[in-house]
Amino acid sequence: MGSTNFQARLLSVQRNLLNFAYTLTSDRDDAYDLLQDTTLKALDNEDKYVENVNFKGWVFTIMRNLFINKYRRQSRSTIVVDQSDDQYMINLSQESTVESPEGSMSEKEINAAIAGIADELREPFTLYVSGYHYAEIAEKMNLPLGTVKSRIYMARKRLQSSLGDYRYD
Repeated sequence: MGSTNFQARLLSVQRNLLNFAYTLTSDRDDAYDLLQDTTLKALDNEDKYVENVNFKGWVFTIMRNLFINKYRRQSRSTIVVDQSDDQYMINLSQESTVESPEGSMSEKEINAAIAGIADELREPFTLYVSGYHYAEIAEKMNLPLGTVKSRIYMARKRLQSSLGDYRYD
């Protein structure tokens, strides 16, 4: 595929990518950032695109992977900056054993929503959230890879609709 043809195809899916980015992030600015990152990554990896592969699916996969990787990175790197003058506070644990009412309530509601999903959707979803890859889940559950992906997607959609009041960044 020529470079100009590749760029034209990439430009033609920008609106779809932006909608998908907004679905993932639920924030306009974050969606535009994700769109930009995806576009740059696709342009950088133009040589890796194989002509007979679904172009739109390829670009959407790049976006989804960028979003997941960013989320995982953010969840692992919680940085605490202590700006207090009291040096004693530095060595105290930053995690409180006392939960806030809002935190415990949302956790209970989230767990209830997950428990409310059918077993066939909940099991692959919980394995995925626990860090297993699609292929590992498929092997563990003795299911085709596409079925696992579909069930995780359906579980996510059901949780999004039942937990629509919650917003995560």
